[in-house]
Amino acid sequence: MSSIPWPFPSPRGLFRSLRAGAGTRVLRWARKRQGTDKTTTRLRPGRVYILPTGVGLVFGIMTFAMLLGSMNYNNNLSFVLTFILIGIGFVSMHQCQRNLVGLELTFAGTEPVFAGQTMRIGVAVTNHSKSARYGIRLYGDGIQSDIEDLQPGESKVLILPISTDRRGWITLDRFGIRTLFPFELFRSWAWLHMDIRGLVYPRPADRPPEPPPTMVAHGHRQHDARGEEDFAGLRKYHEGDSPRHVAWKAYARTGQMLSKQFAGADTSSQWFDFDEIASDDIEERLSVLTRWIVDADRKLEDYGLRIAGSEFNPAHGENHRRECLQTLALFEKGPA
Repeated sequence: MSSIPWPFPSPRGLFRSLRAGAGTRVLRWARKRQGTDKTTTRLRPGRVYILPTGVGLVFGIMTFAMLLGSMNYNNNLSFVLTFILIGIGFVSMHQCQRNLVGLELTFAGTEPVFAGQTMRIGVAVTNHSKSARYGIRLYGDGIQSDIEDLQPGESKVLILPISTDRRGWITLDRFGIRTLFPFELFRSWAWLHMDIRGLVYPRPADRPPEPPPTMVAHGHRQHDARGEEDFAGLRKYHEGDSPRHVAWKAYARTGQMLSKQFAGADTSSQWFDFDEIASDDIEERLSVLTRWIVDADRKLEDYGLRIAGSEFNPAHGENHRRECLQTLALFEKGPA
């Protein structure tokens, strides 16, 4: 006999659907009530929510049962023990919410990563009160930070790790802060909606084609990794200059960072062109360009980039690397 399919979801599936729907409505209500938070936000009492945990519910049921038993048998010692437990419950509830009120949260920034790596978003939590705060943790959708304690006046940066799988901007629309202190009978938390985002570069290709041939110019400008022929003088130190070209003796005398210049040096550079990569896949082209840039930067070689009308002249250093990789991360192919 064939079974007749039940037209309704199972009780467990129905409960999960109702719970997910209720959770979505609560989050939407909280966002509408609080709005977008500033990058530095201090928690007010009205922002902190509190509910009993599973342990707290069992504790409450047990205490209520002890109260009924005390009333039934009129046992004074049982009454004393019951009221002590009730007092512990009220104190725990007060301390749990107070553990978050007054904390200041500030977005502490994040560093760009390549697709596939874990982005570490830092949020500084500062305790301006005269009492310590215990068991503080940040959390999000499937992510959470380590648990930290904050002494009076102390500030710590808590890290939220976010997995990445594609290039471009990645946003953290909502995250929370919570605590179970002191006895894990109650859970106190607050939601925050800051404008937090981080940049994800394209994933470097594992087996890219050979980069374009290197062009060498003789006796023009100085490349600080090669061509040390004749000393030509000192210039102001620029970020990315080789440490072995720093005039340390001059720095010891004047305290100013200067770099040595040499005349008659050989300068090599490469041009990385998006349109010259033999592939129809845009993401594959960006991945190849990313690999070439990373390898050239590691070797302290000058490189230039041409992509979609944008052109970066051959150079090297951290700023040049960031500009090129950011262009690749935010690249959008328009209509032909």
